Amino acid sequence: MRFHLLPLRRALVSVASACFLLLGTPALAAERVILKYNVLREPITVEELSTFARTGKLSTLLKVTILLAQQDPEIIREYLTTPIQISPVALDKVFKSEIGDSTLDELSQVMHTRSRQGDRQALRSAFVASASQDQQITLLEIIQNYPAAEVEIEADRLETAYSQLRRLQASLPEIIGS
Repeated sequence: MRFHLLPLRRALVSVASACFLLLGTPALAAERVILKYNVLREPITVEELSTFARTGKLSTLLKVTILLAQQDPEIIREYLTTPIQISPVALDKVFKSEIGDSTLDELSQVMHTRSRQGDRQALRSAFVASASQDQQITLLEIIQNYPAAEVEIEADRLETAYSQLRRLQASLPEIIGS
């Protein structure tokens, strides 16, 4: 009788462990963004940025920041939300290529932690998490999935990041052999 219960016991331990790992330990993701325009540094929540990207509605702080930076909110919104279709498998191939390395290097100049330590790895992780959700990536998803509580965005270089994603998209067929 004891040996018949052993597989059941192992199964219960496995299920309990999986539940603990999946439900008991929240994933680290950005909660706050520091928008940097030249000398201007404004902290906003990722939720504020997400709401703006999704609806076009600006919080007071974000409105003032964009106004002081003399930026067009609709262009920023486009940069944040325009998707690139890519599967996690294709993304893995991309990161094994020269253009993948270049993309991470250039984007880490736009999105980074204050210490600038481990930014390439953090971006890689954010890319994979973003692509895993819906087979596409946007700059907003990368920010949302950035594995640090706070991420600094060189907002005056957001267009550079957007352009880098466009170049990546154009290179996908060559990289993944499609």
